Amino acid sequence: MNSVFLPEDLICTDSGQKPPNQHHWRGVRDIFSLHYVVRGTGFYEVGHATYKLTRGESFMIFPNTEVYYYPDPQDPWEYVWVDFKGTESQRLLSMTKLTHEKPVVTESPVDLEPLFHQVEATGMAPFQRERSSACLHLLLSYYMEHYPQEKVLQKNDYVVSAKEYIENNYWKATLTVSDIVKYVSIERSYLFRLFKDATGMSILSYLKAIRIKRACTLLHSSKFSIKAVAWSVGYQDQLYFSKVFKKATSYSPSEYMKKNALASSGKEEA
Repeated sequence: MNSVFLPEDLICTDSGQKPPNQHHWRGVRDIFSLHYVVRGTGFYEVGHATYKLTRGESFMIFPNTEVYYYPDPQDPWEYVWVDFKGTESQRLLSMTKLTHEKPVVTESPVDLEPLFHQVEATGMAPFQRERSSACLHLLLSYYMEHYPQEKVLQKNDYVVSAKEYIENNYWKATLTVSDIVKYVSIERSYLFRLFKDATGMSILSYLKAIRIKRACTLLHSSKFSIKAVAWSVGYQDQLYFSKVFKKATSYSPSEYMKKNALASSGKEEA
């Protein structure tokens, strides 16, 4: 069965902004509801805990959980909110610190209010539902970034991230190890150590291996010139590419191409 994204995987059911007033609400919802305090102060009660929230802080109402939230009478809060549901909801939230046990997070390092305004529940046209879902994904991605669930960031994930970046960008002649380190966003020597432990090779060696593997695929087809293959795997100098390729495979690019052409025709000598 093909994996196809459907709007119902993550859908906004309501959103809005509540100006400062004495609005109270107690009850149980059957959806997720994320609130972000724009200004003022309020309180959120869930279970046996009471949380005091101020500007830049957020609280989550989880489905089938009794909650009570209300403003500080002396400094009533103003907040924005978005209600959502769908099978993607729990997976995305599991990558944040927002949990049933701790449904609040402290002040964000960036202003998240504009992102809430981008998420709208109006419209039934497919493009409107897709756009709403995309905006909601974007909003939740900021919570994943600024309030990451610690167990999500494990050692192996840094290596996987580096490998994926290399595999997606090997064709760039300007790609450097520094670019890869910057993308993964951890200390250089620490990434080197993790990568070597996981793969048995350095980041640079892995990059070369990916380039040579792709070059072999292109040369095997015999449709492309050696110069085109070199450029396609990140080498602007054809002679240097040939040197690197021969060192890795024991064949020059032209020899490799000829060898595979003979093999394909069944004429390769024993």
